[in-house]
Amino acid sequence: RLEWLLSRLRAIPHVEFLRIGTKVPAVLPQRVTPALCRVLKKYHPLFMSLHFVHPAELTPETARACGRLADAGIPLGGQMVLLKGVNDDAATMKALCQGQLRLRVKPYYLHQCDAIAGSAHFRTTVAQGVEILRQLHGWTTGYAVPQYMIDAPGGGGKVPVAPDYIVRQEGPDFVIRNYAGRLYRYREGEAERNRSGQPPVLAKGGGIP
Repeated sequence: RLEWLLSRLRAIPHVEFLRIGTKVPAVLPQRVTPALCRVLKKYHPLFMSLHFVHPAELTPETARACGRLADAGIPLGGQMVLLKGVNDDAATMKALCQGQLRLRVKPYYLHQCDAIAGSAHFRTTVAQGVEILRQLHGWTTGYAVPQYMIDAPGGGGKVPVAPDYIVRQEGPDFVIRNYAGRLYRYREGEAERNRSGQPPVLAKGGGIP
């Protein structure tokens, strides 16, 4: 049935890319067989969004399933939902994202939990999600940092939310804060260097001298 659907989608001239969203590698990894992968690889460019919410889902069986998909040439992206009491701290999220990378899954989207019936006990604040993202930036590889997304109500689509690292603008200069809290001055259109050849550092903490 899956091949029937893929073959008909691929026959539509204006459909350039196919994407399958699934949690099967996490909950039924045995379903990802060599035969299934042979079917999928016939319909490139085909992408897969795999759904994970906790590092405990990254089992050896899941690793084998992801390996088969990746070996079939299918780009794998990880989609996660921020859930209170499940993955709402930086350490768990870092383990989840880095664990996916080890399985050749790029952490792609971290979704704010939607305001749907029965989900109130799982919902965190947006500020908490932004802070988790801040604690990932610079402390792990950029490949392990997902985009934090809010699904706008009323069909507004996915809206990215991120920490703001611009402190202020002073004429052509931007005062920016890096992952470690240090402040730097960046000038647009000009390479500003001090005598050491390094960008000027304004302060180690949050204040400007």
